[in-house]
Formats: sequence, structure tokens, C-alpha cells
Amino acid sequence: MLPCVCWLQLILILLSSVLWTRGENCPATCLCPDPHTVDCSGRGLTSLPDEIPLDVRRLLLADNWINRIPSDFLVLYSDLVYLDLRNNSLSHIEPGTLSTSSRLVFLDLGSNNLTEIPKGTFGESRSLIKLRLGNNPYLSKVSEDAFLGLTSLRELELERNALSTLKVGALSQLPSLRVVRLEGNPWVCNCNFANLFAWLTENSNKLPNGLECSLPMDGRRVSLTQLSKDSFRECQATLTLTDLLIIIFSGISVSVVAIMTSFFLASTVHCFQRWSKGTKGDEEESEE
Repeated sequence: MLPCVCWLQLILILLSSVLWTRGENCPATCLCPDPHTVDCSGRGLTSLPDEIPLDVRRLLLADNWINRIPSDFLVLYSDLVYLDLRNNSLSHIEPGTLSTSSRLVFLDLGSNNLTEIPKGTFGESRSLIKLRLGNNPYLSKVSEDAFLGLTSLRELELERNALSTLKVGALSQLPSLRVVRLEGNPWVCNCNFANLFAWLTENSNKLPNGLECSLPMDGRRVSLTQLSKDSFRECQATLTLTDLLIIIFSGISVSVVAIMTSFFLASTVHCFQRWSKGTKGDEEESEE
């Protein structure tokens, strides 16, 4: 009897495993190895699968052709903590799309076609710990407030993109940041890079890999370890476009005020002279 019982238990375990792997709540083209994981990796999907269980915690969508995430996609998946969308065809993420998932801890958007990370892309996903944005060959712009509110973020990957500059505020406002990957970008060592260079120098312990940038004069690539603050000494006296506009506007304003003041004074003097002549004329007529 005992061998029969053992075989029966083994069959039940196998059946339950199969039921979880392709259960009634599992999308037809995906696998569900456990009750809270949906694995749709490498299925040739061009859009998000239908009928994803509402209590999913790990959603794996890597290696597909997905080009869009509906802005309300994550509204119903409040338990989602792990989302893998690497190696798809995403070109942009609508602001607010990812802010509705308050428990999200891991997000991988690497190896897509993203061109920009604007303000509000991640809302205030305060639970997010690791964010992968590397290997997006067209990603050339990251807003200074792109990561605003990500107070728990520890690892940020921006390697091998098309970034030539980055506002230092995008990194300095991440209080929990421990690791940042920036290698493989076409950084340019000009005045726009000076503030970022200073931050990177002070936080070199957060860079697991060395960085290189191109010299503006000849385009030669050099390691950041070959540079110092003196390399950007000329930038301290360089005026930005905003500074120039302020100076020009101030000059125009001062000139206008000066002209108006001169006109007012001239008019006042002229009126006084006419009044004086009129007074003298009246006095002479009175004497006669």
C-alpha cells in the first residue's frame, strides 16, 4: 500500500504543478510557475497579454515586441512588485503610467527604444529600489525631475544610452542611491558637464565602472580620472544663455527707464521755463 500512496502523492504534486503552470487564470501564451508569477517572456507578443491575474506580483514580459503600455495598465495590479519589460520596442512611457503601482520594487525598461525620460514618468513610486534604463540607444534626454519622489531607489542603470549631458539634480535628489551606472554614453567634457563631473567625483564610490568623455576641442576620449576641477576652470566665468538674456533685458529696462526719466525732466524744465516767462510778463504788464 505504501508504494501506491507515494505514487499517488507524486502524481498529485505533478498535476498541481501543471495546473499552476497553465491554470485557468494564466494567459494562454504564458506560463505561471507559481500563483503570483506570470511569465510571458519571449512569446513574440506585440501588445500586453489579456487576462493577467489581478493578484500578480511578478510579471515577466521580456524579449517581445511590445511597443506601448496603456496609461491605466497598472491601476488594477496593486500587488505588483516586479516588472520586467526589457528588450521590447517601447519608444516612450506616458507620464503617470508607472505611478499607480505603489508597491513596485523592481522595474526593467532596458534594451528598448526610449528617447526621453520626462518629468512624472515614475510619479512618486516610493517603493522602487532598482530601476534599469540601460541599453536604450536613442535615449538622449533625461529630465532633471525624472526621478523626483523615488526616495527608496538604490540602483539606477543608465549605461550605454545616447546621453551626452545630464542635469546633476536628476541624481542628487535620490537620497537612497547606492549604485549608478553611466558608462558607455557619449559624454562630452564641456561646461554642461562640469556640475555632473563634480558630483561624480564626490560620489565615485557609487560608480561600479569607470567613465569616459569626449574633449570638445578634438573629440578625443579620456577617462574621468584624467580630469580635475581645473579642467573646467574656464566654465566658472562662462555665462549661460539665461544669464545673457537677463543681462540684455536688464540693460534694455535701464535704458527705457533712463529715457523716460530724461523725457519727464525735460518736460518739467520746459513747463517751468514757460511758467517763469508768463509770470515775468504779467509782472511787467502790472508795472506799466
